[in-house]
Amino acid sequence: MMTSDSLKPVENSIMKKLSERLAPQHLEVINESYMHNVPKGSETHFKVVVISDQFQSVPLIKRHRMVNDILEDELNSGVHALSILAKTPEQWEDSAHKIIQSPPCRGGAGL
Repeated sequence: MMTSDSLKPVENSIMKKLSERLAPQHLEVINESYMHNVPKGSETHFKVVVISDQFQSVPLIKRHRMVNDILEDELNSGVHALSILAKTPEQWEDSAHKIIQSPPCRGGAGL
């Protein structure tokens, strides 16, 4: 019998790795593949929201590099796009937990 978790191996891998390595206070892994010209059920386009104390005094570009390094295997084996929101807990509170919606796909669908 297949569980819903077994149907999302990439999403689950991303969640597990970021949880283990960054000990986030808040973590969301959003599969945005449905917004793109890919087969139904694809796991190719993701947005991650990572709120961690480990980002204190770390410039934004280095935070993104940290996430990219952690997810190197996924990025090299099928994840086509990764949007990253990486904040400290204080920045997350100051932003009122606002997550900006990704723009619609502009490629591959004749748009």
